[in-house]
Amino acid sequence: MSSNLPRSAVVDLGSNSVRLVVFEGVGRNPVVIFNEKAVLRLGRGLHQTGRLNDDGLDQALMVLRRYHAVVRAMGADPFEILATAAVRDAANGPDFVARARDALPGVPVNVLTGEQEARLSAAGLLCGIPHADGILSDIGGGSMELVHLRAGRMEAAQTTKLGVLRLADRAAGDPIRARAIAEEALDAVPFLSQGVGRDLYLVGGAWRALARIHMEQTGYPLAIVHHYTIEREEARDLAGVIGGANRRQLERLPGVSRRRVDDMPFAAVVLRRLLRATGARRVVFSANGLREGWFMRLVSPEAQAAPPLLAAGQEMAARFGRSPTLPPALLAWTAPLFENETPEAARLREAACWMSDCGSHDHPEYRTQQAYFRVLRQPAVSLDHHARAFLAFTLALRYDAAPDANFLDSARMLLDFTNLRRAEILGAALRLAYTLSGGTPELLGGTLLFRESGRLTLTLQEGSGVFAGESVTRRLEGLAQALGLEAATRLVPA
Repeated sequence: MSSNLPRSAVVDLGSNSVRLVVFEGVGRNPVVIFNEKAVLRLGRGLHQTGRLNDDGLDQALMVLRRYHAVVRAMGADPFEILATAAVRDAANGPDFVARARDALPGVPVNVLTGEQEARLSAAGLLCGIPHADGILSDIGGGSMELVHLRAGRMEAAQTTKLGVLRLADRAAGDPIRARAIAEEALDAVPFLSQGVGRDLYLVGGAWRALARIHMEQTGYPLAIVHHYTIEREEARDLAGVIGGANRRQLERLPGVSRRRVDDMPFAAVVLRRLLRATGARRVVFSANGLREGWFMRLVSPEAQAAPPLLAAGQEMAARFGRSPTLPPALLAWTAPLFENETPEAARLREAACWMSDCGSHDHPEYRTQQAYFRVLRQPAVSLDHHARAFLAFTLALRYDAAPDANFLDSARMLLDFTNLRRAEILGAALRLAYTLSGGTPELLGGTLLFRESGRLTLTLQEGSGVFAGESVTRRLEGLAQALGLEAATRLVPA
């Protein structure tokens, strides 16, 4: 993405870590171009002492000065520091904030209330999952924010002292004692019982660490935590395994971060109690939270209202495509192939049309795989794993990949037969469209594709610059075969 786009930066000053994120642009899908974390555990011992960890204060100021230098060098504006539970609850929190403001003159240092933290976390989640419906849990080191979401709207929020560091301190390092503490805290949150049969959305580093462990254990084919979803019983079993393991056993588990080993049993305790309190049917992990919620305040209402999947496609087309007017033409051109299309399927087809030229500037020998992995692993926060797999598989076939190619295994594992077949048809159709048009809407406009009487007919307008050469005929026949139809061409007058 071009470096002349505006940049913004935020520091999440938490109980466990201090993280700087720099965003580029102000589009519907946040684009992170810098992300750095320092684990300082400022909230360690807060329950006993009532103070921030003195050993970490000077380090925190040094880290903040570095972050300030990075932000200035990258030209990011606005830049803001958001302090959460440890700073707002500690007796020496105000003194630390005053020192931070002196060290970084002109930089806002805002101490969030629990409700403000919850609202930002909810806004960040809804940025990537706009119709989220259920209970959101954002766990940090010092607190855990809980939010009731109904069809993409925040209805109620409450903060608890169930951050992993604070819970470990309160339980004197004993996970069994932590269970009773967690149960008592969750019993005081009245809206949790409304999560029955709905989703439990998990935000925060400790939750992401649990997701990575589960992904490693199950051999999951996509190493992206955002939108990773597991059923209730899987989540319960995972929490049971982690909660019952000793440190040595945890260190041996694949996917475990050494920095998170001490936190894992307490995160597991809270997860198991959350599942019981909410009655959630499944767990959805989100990499979006407070920082993305802060970013969304910079995005225009018009951009926020845009369908996020479509916005992701349009952003990719702007970066890699050759024609901004071809994708809508492709959408109309491919529509006759998909009868009785569901709204979700139509949205995916539209996104595929927008992304369909994403390999136009790549080396032809590597274009197919490059396009596949670019789409599968793109940073767009609005794509769940099914959408990533469907779009990537479609685009690989648009660039002439064999459907059984080995590098497509990850997508095939994430799609059922019906969606694989649909992706094959759409990929073949897009391949034919680009062969006919050379990537131009003018030439595509001289053609029409429709189904009739067991045939797939391609009409070609006389004098339009398109004709049924060998490549066109071969690709039309391949598309017709995928549809179970006979191929035919027809020349029509201009």
